[in-house]
Amino acid sequence: MEALQLKRVRLLASLTLMAGIGLLISMPFALRAGAEFFLPVTAALVVAIALVPMLEWFERRGVPAKLASGLCVLVFLAVTIFALAAIVYPAIDWVALIPKRIDRVTQALAPLLDLYSNLQKFIDQTAARISIEASQARTVRVETPNSMLGIITASAPHAAIQLFFALLVIYFFLAGWTGMRKRTIVSRGSFEGALTTARVIQQTVDATSTYIGTITVINIALGGLTAAILWALGMDSPIMWGGIVAVLNYIPYLGPIAAALLLALGGLMTFVDPWAALLPPLIFISLHVIEANAVTPLIVGHRLTINPLLILVSLSFWAWVWGTTGALLAVPLLIIFKTVFAAAGTPDIAGFLFEEGTLTHVGDEEEKDD
Repeated sequence: MEALQLKRVRLLASLTLMAGIGLLISMPFALRAGAEFFLPVTAALVVAIALVPMLEWFERRGVPAKLASGLCVLVFLAVTIFALAAIVYPAIDWVALIPKRIDRVTQALAPLLDLYSNLQKFIDQTAARISIEASQARTVRVETPNSMLGIITASAPHAAIQLFFALLVIYFFLAGWTGMRKRTIVSRGSFEGALTTARVIQQTVDATSTYIGTITVINIALGGLTAAILWALGMDSPIMWGGIVAVLNYIPYLGPIAAALLLALGGLMTFVDPWAALLPPLIFISLHVIEANAVTPLIVGHRLTINPLLILVSLSFWAWVWGTTGALLAVPLLIIFKTVFAAAGTPDIAGFLFEEGTLTHVGDEEEKDD
């Protein structure tokens, strides 16, 4: 009888495991399809977790929870508006200058373009051969906004609605944070469960807020130093370029590459001499190498050290699901999941299937205690 009961329990557990695996496989497609809802909610929760230390700082000084939550939202909104204003408005002018500066860019790239002259001839000959077929093809015209201002105007209402929704999520999360944490801990059935829950919550908040806060300070310093050097070189809109560098540096690996390419384009639009045009990206790359290999490891330390392979996988996954915003959220989300699994236990599917354990095993901290 006991053997039959054990088989029944394991059958139900196996079915549950299969359902969980199916849910895990389908979840990325659901997140991608429902990006209009899941993206602002997830981004708001990550920002809210990062703002929890500020909330607790206000509450320790006697500020009511709702007022403290409103102050945190106002601080976040002020920083966001300042960053957008410093980047977007000058960027509009730069985009408008592209048609006027294209000759300067072409002149600076002339030595490189000469290397591809033979390739261009080959392309022209190939295009001439297929011109008859191309003329017979059906032409499809797609109307798109003809200016950066038109693009921003077309997308502004949708972005404003998502931003308002995200601000509401941040506010209500922070306003109910203290009570929600208390109820979550008290509702546990045992003292050990309550202790584990409290530890998971605290470690998640500490790791996320520490990473985002530290990286934000480092990126602002990197962007400010880059802007100062570009201003000394005589490049237009140095604050915009510093802001672009600071924002893109949140994206590991790919962000600095994109920033260097944009700085190279800006240099070509500003300087006639191609060697002078290469100075902005070269200077940024030098600063980034120092920041990534000396400053960030020294400040962040080994506590938040993450396997680069995990960062690349997380970056590619969230970028596929939610695009550029997903890439910005990749590392904070990875830190949250890593912290939760390290404190509460990581999945041990192999051990469960081969009857050598349960579905989870203890995390890093418990392993150290053992």
